[in-house]
Amino acid sequence: MAGPAAAQPSAPAAKSAPSPALPYSALITPALLRQHLTELASDAYEGRETGRPGQAKAAQYLARQFEQLGLRGPVSGGVSAFQQPFGLVSTTPTAQEKIRVGATQFVHLRDFVRFGPSMFVQSPAPADPVFMGYGIETDTYSDYASGPDVRGRDVIVLDGEPTDAFGSSFLSTTPLTGEWASPFRKAALARDKGARSILVVTGAKPTELYAYAQPLAAALAEPTYSLTAPVPQPAELQQLMEEPPAGISCFITTAQVGVALLHTTPALLRRYRQDCYRLRKPAPASFQPPAVTVELPQKREELTSTNVLGFLEGTDKKDEILVVSAHYDHVGVQHDTIYNGADDDGSGTSAVLALARAFTQATADGHGPRRSILFLLNSGEEKGLLGSEYYAGHPVFPLSQTIADLNIDMVGRTDKVHQGKPDYLYLIGSNRLSTELHTLSEATNAQYSHLGLDYTYNDPNDPEQLYYRSDHYNFARHRIPIIFYTSGLHADYHKATDDVDKIEFDRLAERTQLVFFTAWELANREKRPSLNATRP
Repeated sequence: MAGPAAAQPSAPAAKSAPSPALPYSALITPALLRQHLTELASDAYEGRETGRPGQAKAAQYLARQFEQLGLRGPVSGGVSAFQQPFGLVSTTPTAQEKIRVGATQFVHLRDFVRFGPSMFVQSPAPADPVFMGYGIETDTYSDYASGPDVRGRDVIVLDGEPTDAFGSSFLSTTPLTGEWASPFRKAALARDKGARSILVVTGAKPTELYAYAQPLAAALAEPTYSLTAPVPQPAELQQLMEEPPAGISCFITTAQVGVALLHTTPALLRRYRQDCYRLRKPAPASFQPPAVTVELPQKREELTSTNVLGFLEGTDKKDEILVVSAHYDHVGVQHDTIYNGADDDGSGTSAVLALARAFTQATADGHGPRRSILFLLNSGEEKGLLGSEYYAGHPVFPLSQTIADLNIDMVGRTDKVHQGKPDYLYLIGSNRLSTELHTLSEATNAQYSHLGLDYTYNDPNDPEQLYYRSDHYNFARHRIPIIFYTSGLHADYHKATDDVDKIEFDRLAERTQLVFFTAWELANREKRPSLNATRP
């Protein structure tokens, strides 16, 4: 069994929790979970696609459950105190996309590929290009430290990192290039700086770029989504992006396009790269981008969606908030087939409802938590973590008072690795921001649940990169400790066969009880989990 990325010894069993914890955990039953999941993953909800009638119907069901449990709706100024509305826009390409640099025309899938939403409302539209070196920002090397303001502009950067003739980077601890080589990490940083788009210049020829894009060609024709209203972003970026970030158009171009964009020559571009490595800092650059026009013919559709919130007020530490989250949306109807999303993430949504029941009953009996708990059910996760991004940008309760997020996504099945083995759960992110949270989690499991905790997906080098692919990440970006619970991927992931009859409800109950015990400890301990001194 793989350990966490930063290996931690197993913690000793914790002292016994307050006596009320065990009887209330028993309220989390397979029957209750089946009741909620059978409803939410039925055809009546049409796959719960964000912005569609089935998702709105699911939101009403969830809000009704929270209200019946006696939770408070904390949203003010909206139609429902239990629903936080947000807008999003869907864009779908309608014709070939082009970039014009002066009199030269470059076309999509030959000279460049585009990922993420189109942030250009009109087509054609003039670009406002600005060169930002490699698009890197670290404590020792920053292209943004003394550069121009890029807000609303179109950033041009070079791919990779400054390297020597053998491809080794002085920025990385690995033998060759490291996390800043990812174009999507550069894109996420540019977005956080306020850029409208980013053009990442590679050394590829047109045939090479096409081969790069071919595995993603189907996805390139699919609609992309972004929030209608801008969301404030954290000052610092802390991720290795392996997927295109939301909120920015990302173009990856051939070397020929890059030379044209910067109005330079291949030799001068090579010299700039060499100078950056030699100087160990961004080299002076005299590139003057010419006039650039972007043509992105598209169909735009504005949609509305909601997060569903239920609030349980604490006692003597009620101003501190523990978030327990899951996403209730799925992928809807495709080719006249309903994708019910029983495991993804009907299982996590049903778990949150069961957790809310256990905590509200404890409160009714005089054993309520010291800290307040926000049960947060997000929409828009399947469109790019948009609901949780909106909440993090428009929090109902201050993020500074939010002590942790326990996020539950796909916890109702057994993956191939664990077939025929005792019950288990993958934990992701528990030690990345707070070793104290990780130790509490391990101790709680050792005392109560005795599940096999698997940290395979917590490895920063794991190819699935699940740390960045569910709603907890929008809390982690704001330096809020998180634990992401999942039972892993399976053959029915994002398929029409992800149905209720494949859910293992006994295991779902056991896993939800572990989250309950962990939440109980966090809500009642004397101090909030402390942050690690160093950043991941």
